[in-house]
Amino acid sequence: MPKINASPALARFRVLDLSRVRAGPTCVRILADFGADVIRIEPPAGVDPNEAMFAADRWGGDFQNLNRNKRSMTLNLKKPEGLEAFMRLVETADVVVENWRPDVKARLGIDYEALRAVNPRIILASISGFGQDGPYAWRPGFDQIIQGMGGLMSVTGFPAQGPVRAGLAVADSGTGVYAAAGILIALLERERSGQGQWVHGSLLHTQVALMDFQAARYLNDGDVPAQAGNDHPTSSPMGLFQASDGVFNLGASGEGNWVRLCECLQAPQLRAVPEFATEKLRVEHRLALNEALAEVFKSQTVAHWVELLNRAGVPAGPVYSIPQVFEDAQVNHLGIAQDVEAGNGRRYRLVSQPITLARTPARIAHAAPAWGEHTTEMLTEIGYTPSDIEQLQAKAAV
Repeated sequence: MPKINASPALARFRVLDLSRVRAGPTCVRILADFGADVIRIEPPAGVDPNEAMFAADRWGGDFQNLNRNKRSMTLNLKKPEGLEAFMRLVETADVVVENWRPDVKARLGIDYEALRAVNPRIILASISGFGQDGPYAWRPGFDQIIQGMGGLMSVTGFPAQGPVRAGLAVADSGTGVYAAAGILIALLERERSGQGQWVHGSLLHTQVALMDFQAARYLNDGDVPAQAGNDHPTSSPMGLFQASDGVFNLGASGEGNWVRLCECLQAPQLRAVPEFATEKLRVEHRLALNEALAEVFKSQTVAHWVELLNRAGVPAGPVYSIPQVFEDAQVNHLGIAQDVEAGNGRRYRLVSQPITLARTPARIAHAAPAWGEHTTEMLTEIGYTPSDIEQLQAKAAV
């Protein structure tokens, strides 16, 4: 098949995707959805003992969601012939993305200096658990390990509950997004210098960066963040409240929202309480404030409060299950779930890119490929003849 035309935005760029699991594929998915010619390069079946982690369930929704809009070829980079074919691809490429442990690419002979020798414009994006050097560089890094080491688990959950992991792969997904941004910055810089460069991203650095205001509180004020349950750690009233038929989120931080909340609830007496006079005091006396609000909120339904509060300019929203998320009117209006048909005839619903470009939007144009589906096609594109390809197959290089 010809290259996948998901969008014209990045159509002039070719990306070689050596990544697996989540952080790397998340990064490359962004580039693919905006039209880059992405070639997913995988070892032939049986070469990698960990292949079940990244290729076992190709027709599952998770793999399809991560790897749509990509072509796939197999190369055994441990074979000289496979490595030679890869380097010929590098000559035609703009970006290589990998998320192996740092020493692997050097052992294979495809570290940045080796790639740069055949293509000075190449950008290598390396994603790792702990960075490309330093005392932990050699360690394998999985999302939950990093959630613990990056501080997220210490602030998630209820007071005295003990550490709690977030319910999604925060470090993995966040690192993928940061790495994609790094690649795009390097591509922009290349337009000035004409040179590629090595982009590093690590799950640990990402997780600490995502701690954001919590990290800043500690680094600058010595304030050690703790678990706050469903309450916001530094704003009040902001948290989860019980209505007559369920719970909803309220976000009335800041003086303007506080005033509007009291007016909306027809509760001027709350503004008269000295302990609620400022944001700082409302945080200090959160328990009493939450109890006072709970008495009001239990009288009406979630739908009533969400509608009333939002019309008054006070942020509020329901707490959805995943099925309810995809039944929501705004979620459907935004086209967040999009349909695509795979080569096996099955239709998938995948999550679209959360950034919209008005003139050159991202698109889900093609489902994730079968293992090595485009190997012959890609080899032909870089000059291999049918006889050459047969020889590569005979030598187990593809």
